[in-house]
Amino acid sequence: MTSTIRVGIVGYGNLGKGVQQAIEQNSDMELVAIFTRRDPQQLADITGTRTEHISAAEQYIGKIDVMILCGGSATDLPEQTPQLARLFNTVDSFDTHAKIPDFFAAVDKSAREGGSVSVISTGWDPGMFSMNRLLMQSILPVGEDYTFWGTGVSQGHSDAIRRVPGVKAGVQYTVPVQEVIDSIRGGETPQLSTREKHRRECYVVAEAGADRDAITRTIVEMPNYFADYDTTVQFITDEELAAGHSGMPHGGFVIRSGVTGGGSKQIAEFGLKLDSNPEFTASVLAAYARAAVRLKQEGQTGAKTVFDIPLGHLSPRSAEELRRELL
Repeated sequence: MTSTIRVGIVGYGNLGKGVQQAIEQNSDMELVAIFTRRDPQQLADITGTRTEHISAAEQYIGKIDVMILCGGSATDLPEQTPQLARLFNTVDSFDTHAKIPDFFAAVDKSAREGGSVSVISTGWDPGMFSMNRLLMQSILPVGEDYTFWGTGVSQGHSDAIRRVPGVKAGVQYTVPVQEVIDSIRGGETPQLSTREKHRRECYVVAEAGADRDAITRTIVEMPNYFADYDTTVQFITDEELAAGHSGMPHGGFVIRSGVTGGGSKQIAEFGLKLDSNPEFTASVLAAYARAAVRLKQEGQTGAKTVFDIPLGHLSPRSAEELRRELL
């Protein structure tokens, strides 16, 4: 593997900023450039590094080993990932679960045409939670698993409400139903609908003169995001948003409640408590950027998910070091 992985960042919102910070924590990575749809000259002073318009990406073929894509799943990544996968190895955090199969197919086609590796849907869910669901189901085939998110800010859902016509700004909190969690941890295995596990709370700043009833209907009825949940929409001011909703906490857990051969009850749980959702997601993306480069060096091409990548490929350490120090 090359001594330094040359990285490009596409998009400079909260996630892009987090990726820049994550690269600084990985000594085997170097940030080459940040690509944006904004005026790159205005953004350069903020980023402190080379900043280019996204239309200049092709000029960096051969100069960047992997592009980390930091756009939203609603409209950015479905367009950008297939386009850039023809030119570079890529990593993204596409998180619309229902659309992952179609997204994978589109990216896989582009990546194979370009001879690149594209790791899709990384982060913590999809991503780390996906891995734990697979692991626990494989070990405890008889049982039920449950995934809970929050309480915290969902970047993807917040991005979705901000794109609703008439919305100036907004944030969405995912809130698990505590009574249900307690029953599962106590050994019960209820059959739960999506609506019974979580509720969604949206805080919205509306544009002046916007139809608030129309905004509420659009959010509450939005497929793949809010339609399957008990969703509330509360309108607040810019000042209230800044004062009470400027942080990006999140977290959650995966629980598998199963029974082994002798009838013994077994409960396995993996959880996260995050002060900054985008910074943690960015750190996951950085690790999978390393894996993408390694897979490419091994001669692989096409789209990959977390299920396809050995854990050892995420680490800068050698296989020998990992066996000696962590196994």
